[in-house]
Amino acid sequence: MNIITSAFPQRRMRRMRKHEFSRRLMSENTLTVNDLIYPMFVLEGFQRSETIASMPGIERFSVDLLIKEAAELVELGIPLIALFPVTPVDKKSLLAEESYNPDGLVQRAVRELKQAFPQLGIMTDVALDPYTTHGQDGIIDDTGYILNDITTEVLVKQALSHAAAGADIVAPSDMMDGRIGAIRQALEENGFVNTQIMAYSAKYSSNYYGPFRDAVGSTSNLKGGNKHSYQMDPANSDEALHEVALDIQEGADMVMVKPGMPYLDIVHRVKTELAVPTFAYQVSGEYAMHMAAIQNGWLAEKAIVMESLLCFKRAGADGILTYFAKRAAQWLKEQK
Repeated sequence: MNIITSAFPQRRMRRMRKHEFSRRLMSENTLTVNDLIYPMFVLEGFQRSETIASMPGIERFSVDLLIKEAAELVELGIPLIALFPVTPVDKKSLLAEESYNPDGLVQRAVRELKQAFPQLGIMTDVALDPYTTHGQDGIIDDTGYILNDITTEVLVKQALSHAAAGADIVAPSDMMDGRIGAIRQALEENGFVNTQIMAYSAKYSSNYYGPFRDAVGSTSNLKGGNKHSYQMDPANSDEALHEVALDIQEGADMVMVKPGMPYLDIVHRVKTELAVPTFAYQVSGEYAMHMAAIQNGWLAEKAIVMESLLCFKRAGADGILTYFAKRAAQWLKEQK
């Protein structure tokens, strides 16, 4: 980029910052409700909701209450929600069979949501950690190592069950090699040619996921284990571009960078160097940190949340999966 320079006082940078109208005119990025994806936790039962201690303001809902909540999201104009299940302990197993049960929790939630609100986009998480007894994202061998190809076979079954239920987007977040190609081929062969894939292509083995694991109930199963053998090393940047390029080549329609704010450099590189639809996940740890500071009076809620979301847009994100989506949509509506 060629930067035109001139000497002070011919060039007073503050001149354009003096008035609100000129600040608005030269604003380079804008956040709208169209940029927001709202993650939601669904649990078994009827008329049930549960608070999440590590995520103040976020709740788990039974399907009937999830639909009630979705009505408000539709009214606010949020285009897409992402579903994450809280799987009962007695339905977890080593082979994660519940993940592709056509009458499973996610599958039932998708069907009821699409019946109630066909205009609301539904994205489902394609990963096995909510369904395994050990909390890992795949099928393990005797040493605890995740078996890539066997796991992919289960992920394909899971993705097909979600598509059959009516999911608009399946989002493989497992980081197995080759799973995007296998899922895309299966979707094509089974007639789900318009089911979109959002690939978690650059998902890092991060310490920011703790509250999410509390929310879906996988923390106790993981027992202090890690996911270093399949999620990305936080030290690496070039590797993320290779992951994204492979997933796009295999049939992904869009890609996700996770976590979000600590990895805005990855968001920027993916968008500028590969020019693909790029999304970012403002993860549970980021949400929890913000909320802790907000509740202690150290940060102003609306100002800090909206600034944080705008940062994603500046970095190049086309959209943001964030637990602040509902509040942000409410604030944006009030500004109109």
